[in-house]
Amino acid sequence: MKIRLANRIDENGLQLFDDTYDYCENMENEDAILVRSANLLDTQFPKELLAIARAGAGVNNIPIDRCSEKGIVVFNTPGANANAVKELVLCALFMSSRDIEGGMDFIRKLEDTPDFSKQVEKGKSQFIGPEINGKKLGVIGLGAIGVLVANAAVKLGMEVYGYDPYISVNSAWALSKWVKHVTNINELLSECDYITLHLPYNQDTKNTIDADKIALMKDGVRLLNLARGELVDEEALIRALDSKKIGRYVTDFASYRLAQRRDVVCFPHLGASTPESEENCAIMAVKELIDYLENGNITNSVNLPSIAEPRSTSHRICIIHKNVPNMLAQLTTVIGANNINIENMANKAKGEVAYTMIDTNSEVADDAFDHVDNIIRVRVIN
Repeated sequence: MKIRLANRIDENGLQLFDDTYDYCENMENEDAILVRSANLLDTQFPKELLAIARAGAGVNNIPIDRCSEKGIVVFNTPGANANAVKELVLCALFMSSRDIEGGMDFIRKLEDTPDFSKQVEKGKSQFIGPEINGKKLGVIGLGAIGVLVANAAVKLGMEVYGYDPYISVNSAWALSKWVKHVTNINELLSECDYITLHLPYNQDTKNTIDADKIALMKDGVRLLNLARGELVDEEALIRALDSKKIGRYVTDFASYRLAQRRDVVCFPHLGASTPESEENCAIMAVKELIDYLENGNITNSVNLPSIAEPRSTSHRICIIHKNVPNMLAQLTTVIGANNINIENMANKAKGEVAYTMIDTNSEVADDAFDHVDNIIRVRVIN
């Protein structure tokens, strides 16, 4: 198998590949791609490409729709960098409340004079800020990162509100019982002194925080965005900062207009920039690729349903097809016509695309399903 590395990938992940895999940055006709932040939106993929694994959670650098049309499975690694991001969010929380950055900059600019200490004492009052203990924090998005942030804030003595209409069962189980789960985002916006965003970015979440949402917030609210810059309407944000409606904005997605402001703290996209996070993401991404390439199993895909079944035979047919009626009947008819017995079958859909895995007792030709409509891709693993 040929793997193209679109970015530098942690060696602890790459070591999971055995001798049947070749990987490098300049690989051609690759079977799979490992990527972190490299932009693949305009990349022309080879016909051999089966999968792309993003060593991270966000996939806005990958053309998901085009991959789905070509039967290319796109994986991500949710939760692998969650602790790293959580820790930076906690840092952002403190920096939004106490003007630590301003105080440090003030110290650096003081002249080296005999009364240096007096100047420090005299100037420190301009950097006063409130404690977070007892304050209300609103967490919008209760995925892997949001849950960790909410639970940590509870332990810091904050009153935590959580909003996520699509919260998963696993996240619900992991969430502290002390987090108030609200079903109306407006309640969270109007109640909380601090608000932190932990949503994926897509057309539905773009500008989640706009002028109307900001109007509902408390005066002087602190807003944290270490998820995606596009979740906040920058024009509305700047107006709110100018009017002091938003007291401070901390983001991991800098823009030139924001970076020049004293009431904004910008990080250079440091959320997952830890050795531990890079290792965890690489290991998870490589494991997902190996399981799909060798067994057809899909875990943590953003465009295909999750299906993982142990191999019951040495012959497995993996079929990506449109989610339309009568597909399973057509597939089993083809197999029966070839006098082949089905030992095990799994099928699941995700939106307009479905995935079927069939274990058979005999080998099936790759072109056996060529005449079946609505099939996107067929792969036979022997």
